[in-house]
Amino acid sequence: MSRGLLLRGGRLVDPASGRDGRFDLLLRDGRVAEVGDRIDAGDAEIFDVSRLCVFPGFIDLHTHLREPGREYAETIASGLKAAAAGGFTAVCAMPNTQPVNDTREVCEFIAARGRAAGGARLHPIGAITKGQKGEEMAAFGELAEAGAVALSDDGTWLADGGLLRRAFEHAGLFGLPIVQHAEDRSLSEGAPMHEGAVSTRLGLAGQPSLAEAAAVARDLLVAQETDGRLHVAHLSTGRALELVRRGKASGIRVTCEVTPHHLLLTDEEVATSGFSTRMKMNPPLREAGDLEALVAGLSDGAIDAIATDHAPHHADEKAVDFDGAPFGIVGLETAASLVHDRLVSRGRLAMDRFVALFSAGPAKAFGLPGGTLAVGSPADVTVFDPNIRGKVDPQRFVSRGRSTPFAGWELTGAPVATIVAGTVVWQRVEL
Repeated sequence: MSRGLLLRGGRLVDPASGRDGRFDLLLRDGRVAEVGDRIDAGDAEIFDVSRLCVFPGFIDLHTHLREPGREYAETIASGLKAAAAGGFTAVCAMPNTQPVNDTREVCEFIAARGRAAGGARLHPIGAITKGQKGEEMAAFGELAEAGAVALSDDGTWLADGGLLRRAFEHAGLFGLPIVQHAEDRSLSEGAPMHEGAVSTRLGLAGQPSLAEAAAVARDLLVAQETDGRLHVAHLSTGRALELVRRGKASGIRVTCEVTPHHLLLTDEEVATSGFSTRMKMNPPLREAGDLEALVAGLSDGAIDAIATDHAPHHADEKAVDFDGAPFGIVGLETAASLVHDRLVSRGRLAMDRFVALFSAGPAKAFGLPGGTLAVGSPADVTVFDPNIRGKVDPQRFVSRGRSTPFAGWELTGAPVATIVAGTVVWQRVEL
């Protein structure tokens, strides 16, 4: 047996186990060995966390690691280190690599690079269709054998309803959810921002909320018909959220995620930032009413997870006009602090829901290991200081990406240590 690691005296919040109180946590041989009031340390290394919170390891369901193909923007190694620095013990890597993750070989390559990199765990997401072209299904069985935990065509909504139906049926044989970017492009036309009063004032084309809602409505019906598992990626509108809520109530196997930027920013930021490309993401920033609906959905259970949609780009790619810039921002190193500071600290989100949305919820949505600190579960832990204060400084990011709309924000609360399989893979220098 390994010597083990004993986290002494922290506030342990584990919604999946119903725990919220002062406990010791003993980790040994990659698993949670014991949870108790005062555990005999024996020969275990002791980590005093009496001023800190101890959470099940955070899991990000939506990360772009760029490798293979665009290593200049991010590598698997740099992305997993950034994840650990943000308190994430595991991330799910989207398939829009070059080549696309649509074969056993690419999936195995990504998984192997993740194991070699250290830091956070990596769970690959395979493509639904070959080349993400929406024409022919990829080999789901081979992807599953290579480690894929879900299937998605990422930024391209699978518009062919018949193909989606077959995909749900085939994915069900391997227990894999279908992850959809909900955007009917016949309605959105790829516009750079949300359609509304702000886009009209600015003279920019906009994506109507209808484009997201229509896609979600169609997908829910097909999922219901096939008893498929549907996961709606980075949901951004109150209208679509209400459809998901009704779908859950009617027994459809649907889950959804939201991002911190859709919880904290509105389309007005495009104007006030002077058309900064840091405000360009897809789905686009929506209206205040959408933001409030999403925040409410965090508490009432309609939303299952908070995901980053971490999408790094080289600085030169973002240093162009708003219309021509690529969609996407980075988020791994800021997500937990942003949600804690703006929602938990201000009484808009309970601590147990905060933890569940980053751990138990994501684990359940994709059927991943972790999400709890029950005895026998993986020894993946996020140690969090709810009182530490800091400023978002992109130049200090571990990620190769620097584009964030939150630069300069003062935040309270941050991860201070990340433990994977019982080993501390990242720790804040000040500790």
